Amino acid sequence: MLRVLNDFAYLSTYQPRCVMPYIICEPCVSTCDTACVDVCPVDCIHGPIKKDGSGQEVKEPGFDKTGKQLYINPEVCIDCDACVPACPVEAIFEESQVPEKWKSYIAKNYEFYGLQPPAV
Repeated sequence: MLRVLNDFAYLSTYQPRCVMPYIICEPCVSTCDTACVDVCPVDCIHGPIKKDGSGQEVKEPGFDKTGKQLYINPEVCIDCDACVPACPVEAIFEESQVPEKWKSYIAKNYEFYGLQPPAV
């Protein structure tokens, strides 16, 4: 019985970690390199058209990448940072670290998945 009470005391003080999703910004536009997809442990990077499929459409012969990009699902991203060094064009930033000139990409990432972007 004492063990159960101790476990309950521990669980009642547990605070979930605040996860800050990553955002794919302008350098990915017309590039759509899927190196980030390959290293993502939770399969949260998709697009440029399909909301699932891990960007496989960009690998299809004749696919036109012009004006298109990949997106990170903010509800699935676990803030592991694996995608950042994998991106060859340095397009991925933690949401709070997105450069001012690319802040509009925060909303684009959320909206791609039909989600409400955070208030700015």
